Amino acid sequence: MIIPVRCFGCGKPIGQMWEEYKKRISSGEEAGKVLTDLGLERYCCRAALLGHADVLEEVSKFKKS
Repeated sequence: MIIPVRCFGCGKPIGQMWEEYKKRISSGEEAGKVLTDLGLERYCCRAALLGHADVLEEVSKFKKS
């Protein structure tokens, strides 16, 4: 799945925050603190990033015949 460019609920641009979020989470920071630091206060924006499953690499292995 491709990273959502905008929040599904309010329309705020959130796509540019994915790399920073992913980097900070992998370094061991708490998800809630990272989302707050990135400026995501609304629950809809938080859910859009937290609910995202990065499966693009897995899906790209298969070719459409």
